[in-house]
Amino acid sequence: MLATSIAETSLTIEGIRVVVDCGRMRVPRFEPKSGMTRLVTIPVNRASAEQRAGRAGRLGPGVCYRLWSEAEHRALAAFGSPEITEADLAPLALELAQWGVAEPGAMAWLDPPPAAAWSQGTALLRRLGALDEAGRITPHGREMAALAAHPRLAHMMLLGRRLGMGGLACELAALLSERDLLKGVRDTDLRLRVEALRDGCRGAQVERGACRRAGETARQWRRSLSLRDEPERGLDGIGRLVAFAYPDRIAQRRPGGLRQYRLSNGRGAVLAEPEPLSAEDFLAIAHLDGDRREARVFLAAPLARADIEAHFPIEEDQSVAWDSREQMVTARRRRRLGEIVLDDKPLDATPEAVLPAFLTGLREIGLDRLPWTPEQRSWRERLAFLRRLQPDRWPDVSDAALLAGLEEWLAPFATGMTRAAHLARLDLGAALHAMLAWDQRREMDEMAPTHVAVPSGSRVRIDYSGESPVLAVRLQEMFGSAETPAVARGAVPLTLHLLSPAHRPVQVTSDLAGFWAGAYEAVRKDLRGRYPRHSWPEDPRAAQATARAKPRGT
Repeated sequence: MLATSIAETSLTIEGIRVVVDCGRMRVPRFEPKSGMTRLVTIPVNRASAEQRAGRAGRLGPGVCYRLWSEAEHRALAAFGSPEITEADLAPLALELAQWGVAEPGAMAWLDPPPAAAWSQGTALLRRLGALDEAGRITPHGREMAALAAHPRLAHMMLLGRRLGMGGLACELAALLSERDLLKGVRDTDLRLRVEALRDGCRGAQVERGACRRAGETARQWRRSLSLRDEPERGLDGIGRLVAFAYPDRIAQRRPGGLRQYRLSNGRGAVLAEPEPLSAEDFLAIAHLDGDRREARVFLAAPLARADIEAHFPIEEDQSVAWDSREQMVTARRRRRLGEIVLDDKPLDATPEAVLPAFLTGLREIGLDRLPWTPEQRSWRERLAFLRRLQPDRWPDVSDAALLAGLEEWLAPFATGMTRAAHLARLDLGAALHAMLAWDQRREMDEMAPTHVAVPSGSRVRIDYSGESPVLAVRLQEMFGSAETPAVARGAVPLTLHLLSPAHRPVQVTSDLAGFWAGAYEAVRKDLRGRYPRHSWPEDPRAAQATARAKPRGT
């Protein structure tokens, strides 16, 4: 005998004297995230291994061969995990609600139920109408609890009875409570299983034991629901019934996808091989593998869109959002069943609705996409300089502040824009200047002028891009001046970049008088040799400034 989990039951098989234990076991694991139970293979625990070994000596002497070492055996877990920590807790939550217990904390547990699984179970019961929002059981929930079936299947049978499909619902519930009764059939269509059941479990591919048990279970549920034994109708409503039990597994074929579907819970599913169901736009899936990103479908039925529209809650939403790929605002009206989009049509959104999405897009693509001119960049640098001097007087124009405040300073000038390309027509200068009151603009021109007049008569632009304002000017244009030019009403001297006739820096200073008295002599000697046509007076403070090679008249 090869030891599997069946060897841990109370079943006794005659003639077993030898057990070969592979050291693995298949156990169910419920995943709250997907709402599905899957089988996983894990190492056996020591308690299960002992029970398996006992099979060899159940009726007489025997031997057990374990396919692992003594050291590995000692490292095994002593016992398996409590079932409550791994199971689907929807049936337990329904039973406790029937007792009047809405929260598991109200009871004492040897092993308390995991919070995530409990939350998923109660969410499912609310979706099926078994619990109200306060967690109290509803009349429908009491009817579900009275049936010896999983809440999903009980809900399906009760709704099926109301819609005149009670017999088919009982057959489906019985089939889904058993292992698949078609051996070696890769086709996932549940209709084939119902037909086999109705055909009296004949056929080479029918698992007769499972089929007979399903038939008896279906008859028991029909009696529980007070349904008359009458000839069954067709199979047209099978997808609707499956969807009642598994509303989170209603699936829509992906556009252009080969056998790929999107579930209403947001996950993906795939039909492993081509089959007739592959042509269906919508499926109701009863069984799939929860251990895959694209879960494999094992049992499903076709579902008509009209049934979705008639029996399930359709949500309608309007979306106005920035499309990063297209660099534009898109406005859509969608009708959804969970994560399935049934309709997606353009929406004629108002400019007021579009503007927030456009500003979100601008934050994504960054301020560099604005149509900056050199003058506007200089304006921003001047304002940043003033803010460093008087933080409470001047607004913050850093990247972070401008992006955070788009709604205040830019929005009035961006109304009606929907694409990044529309930024080219933005009046950025007007938007920036509107950040200041009239008296602030006048004060800004006074304290942080764009240009300064130098002794030669030239007006030279001031560079405010650094920590201190810079005036780059040819040295000869500063002859005759003993004082360093200043801004901010004389409070901040300019950093002078004194240039050669070729506009190359020869000295950087904020103390012009000190330069004339000190380093100028060495600079003069060097420049006289390199630029002999230019005037290099011994006393620059008394010389005439010039923007030419030599002053006029010399």
